[in-house]
Amino acid sequence: MESTSWRHATEEPVIVDTHDELHDRSLAELARGLRAGMLDARELTEHFIARIQARPGSHVFISTCFDGARQQAAQSAARWRAGRPLSPWDGIPLAWKDNIDVRGSATTAGAAAFRNAPPATEDSAVAAHARLCGLVTLGKANLSEFAYTALGLNPHFGTPENPRSTDVPRAPGGSSSGSAVAVALGLVPLAIGTDTGGSVRSPAAFNGVVGFKPAVGRYPMQGVFPLSVTLDTVGFFVRHAGDCQAVDAMLRDAVIEEGPQAAEPGLRDLVLVVPENVALDDLEPEVARNFEASIARLAAAGARIVRRPVPQLGELQALVQRHGALASADAYAAHRHLLDGGQLAGMDPFVRRRILAGKAMSAEDVQALREGTRRLQCSLVADLPTGHAIAMPTVPHVAPPLALLRGSEEFFTATNLRTIRNTSLGNLLDLCGLSLPNGSGAAGMPTGISFNAVAGAEPLLLARAAALAAALEG
Repeated sequence: MESTSWRHATEEPVIVDTHDELHDRSLAELARGLRAGMLDARELTEHFIARIQARPGSHVFISTCFDGARQQAAQSAARWRAGRPLSPWDGIPLAWKDNIDVRGSATTAGAAAFRNAPPATEDSAVAAHARLCGLVTLGKANLSEFAYTALGLNPHFGTPENPRSTDVPRAPGGSSSGSAVAVALGLVPLAIGTDTGGSVRSPAAFNGVVGFKPAVGRYPMQGVFPLSVTLDTVGFFVRHAGDCQAVDAMLRDAVIEEGPQAAEPGLRDLVLVVPENVALDDLEPEVARNFEASIARLAAAGARIVRRPVPQLGELQALVQRHGALASADAYAAHRHLLDGGQLAGMDPFVRRRILAGKAMSAEDVQALREGTRRLQCSLVADLPTGHAIAMPTVPHVAPPLALLRGSEEFFTATNLRTIRNTSLGNLLDLCGLSLPNGSGAAGMPTGISFNAVAGAEPLLLARAAALAAALEG
């Protein structure tokens, strides 16, 4: 790693080689470098700032805060020199999805109506936890408007293109589009998103990165722009599965010590349930091929594979088809004053239609959805013991071309529903979900496999993340 000297932010910025390998390193490796004094928090921040600045017009970020980041990095460097870091992760840079309040930055939720919103005066709860750890905020990442499409297009702030595409511009996935693309491009080593129906796991699969969402309630939601108070969760993106436990601890304000941890549980006691209904329907051939190859590798690594129907998936799918989307009902209840008052007249038409669908739902529909999902959640908890997880393709297809999505409302609608078919079932069943890359599919685009466990099983699932990733890599 090339050594660089630091200059004050008022002077000429440090020039860092954007081809340096820092952006390929895990959070654990970066933390070890900071602790050992081989890496300076200011140098690390300048490296990622340089990478972001090298991609102007990419629409990955809605806003950046480089001056503030430099100040935070300088404070971190001083703490490390004094031997008093705030946490083992003090000085690690990150980005936030722009529906999460970060003090001093506006929160737009990807909406034109909030383009000129004043800066947030308080951190969200998760941003406050990150600040207490000494993490360095580089900016606010792009997203689908109101976080309500699975494909990541935004007509107001632009659409970040999928960096894995080698043929035509392709969708980044959504709604946490900018967060996923920022990690895939190595613009940040960590990005925080939100997930209501697949908004972390779908873009993770589309971009070939690691994505995790917990069950509802694991991370505090204060200061997060609401879409569905029932289903919303904070989630995150990293490039290395072994970093998941640390990020989980940061977001919960329960920082674990960086360094040797308890032995990983491995895969020997893991039971993976492969659903014989719903989740494997209508897969692209390459997605199906990669999934089966992954299951074979996981079995070879010691996991026990059980193929059987998961009746809750089919019952839940039928419930939604009969009564509508719970997220739409929640979204309309939260934002009806803006929609009915005409303040969101310029909203993305697709997002507007999805929210207004909640207006057409009856009280009986909403009650049936709430009672039905609770019943199926309880049923699945009894059917999926600790140490069991449901394995399925994260998304049935690879990232689609942007031109097709923009050219046909019918194609956009059908693709959006297909994209979240598997992931949204996990949200409604209140499962935690980990998406890992598992190969390439059509046009060389990434595919993903997800592991889904009941609420409360997050520690065990995240402890196995590195072993799962290693098995998938063969």
